[in-house]
Amino acid sequence: MKKLVVRVSSLLLVVAAGIAIYGYQQVATLTPERVTDDVWVLFGMGGNVGVLRTERGSLIVDTMTFRMQGERIREEAERLTGREASVVLNTHYHSDHTHGNPGFPAGTRVVSTTRTRALLDALDASYWSGAAAETLPNETFDTTHEIRLGGKTVRVSYLGRGHTSGDLVALFVEDRVLHLGDLLFNHRYPNIDLEAGGSIEQWIGTLDRVLAMDGYDRVIPGHGAVTDREGVRQFQSFLREVWEQVSGAVREDKDLEETLRSVQLTQDAGYEAIAVPLVLRLDRDFVVKRAWQEATGTVVPSGPAAQHGEGQQ
Repeated sequence: MKKLVVRVSSLLLVVAAGIAIYGYQQVATLTPERVTDDVWVLFGMGGNVGVLRTERGSLIVDTMTFRMQGERIREEAERLTGREASVVLNTHYHSDHTHGNPGFPAGTRVVSTTRTRALLDALDASYWSGAAAETLPNETFDTTHEIRLGGKTVRVSYLGRGHTSGDLVALFVEDRVLHLGDLLFNHRYPNIDLEAGGSIEQWIGTLDRVLAMDGYDRVIPGHGAVTDREGVRQFQSFLREVWEQVSGAVREDKDLEETLRSVQLTQDAGYEAIAVPLVLRLDRDFVVKRAWQEATGTVVPSGPAAQHGEGQQ
């Protein structure tokens, strides 16, 4: 019996070590893809990272989930561009787009919307204590902001609610590339952060404003492959279909289970779920549930989400 316990314990240690090694490899792995001569996207465990090369340093959009990833992003961006990172943008407050910030030097220029900074302070304060606070957004804006760096122009805008109440979009003007962060999940089921002022209904209109913008050919989503305007239109069609069917079910006084059974979606053909074991799973049922909660008023944003989340400004 004692030998069996020892063998089982040894096996469990080997399995645990294997899981730890696999997890480390996943976190440490970044896959670059060149979008234009001066723009790359980095794929990894977290939101897609945009990298822009300028003559006075690189600009980074989002930093993934862990400090170590932020360090790797900084190193990889320098390898790709031959320039040190000068500016970091955070498209919104979620950890898979911001928690790599401390991998950059304290005092790095970090840009976000005023709403995103408020959400970080209110909903993620425990992470941003001590040294990490030195890489919180230190340059914020409400509607539009322009960054000029080394012959490049990056035009950042807040176009309205959607994924959260504070998402920005970043246009690399000379390269005609738009980084949408999590305002676009390309063929992935999206998260709708109702608690932080997100809204499927408002998201549809926000994407109208994205599509009305001039000056871009390629689009970097928060999750999924690089795409173009048609990719944005397709995702908007999915959101519209979800909202029309679910809000219609609510008007018919259907409860959540009846709504889940009654919706007949077609615009999500080929969509993939996003799953984090023991944390969350983003799939069709999740999106329908969030739409039902919004339509019934079951989830009402509070704090900075309520204060800053109404309408477009």
